[in-house]
Amino acid sequence: MSIPARVLTIAAATTCLVLAGAAPAFEAVTLEDYSGAELFDRFCASCHGTAAHGDGPVAASLNVAVADLTTIGARYGEFPAMLIRDVIDGRGIDKRAHGTRTMPVWGYEFWVEEGGDVNAQRAVRDAINKLVEHLRSIQRTESERATVRPR
Repeated sequence: MSIPARVLTIAAATTCLVLAGAAPAFEAVTLEDYSGAELFDRFCASCHGTAAHGDGPVAASLNVAVADLTTIGARYGEFPAMLIRDVIDGRGIDKRAHGTRTMPVWGYEFWVEEGGDVNAQRAVRDAINKLVEHLRSIQRTESERATVRPR
């Protein structure tokens, strides 16, 4: 290899390394790659809002009020983790008894996204558990609720 060709090769390799260092930040590929907060931001915030107050950009276009998810514990007296899991999953909710469902059936959506098999079911369960724990972590106390202005 001649000297100019070697210089060109080194310059090209250096450019590739520099551009690789400027690559975009990590992007999750599977549900397992997301934290509870990241799952919420990706799948829930469009309706519930980034702060989970029910004021996401899509909320105004819906025919139902979108719940403020920071007050779940206050509404139930404690945080009902099993109920929240069931509502997020959505596959076990009897629509005949509860009417139509505006919220997506995330259990099914996640299951399909993960491949629709036994491993996907495990990933769905783990993702929903992460969402439930995230929602538990953002519950507001009585004094915190008093300081937030109504929408």
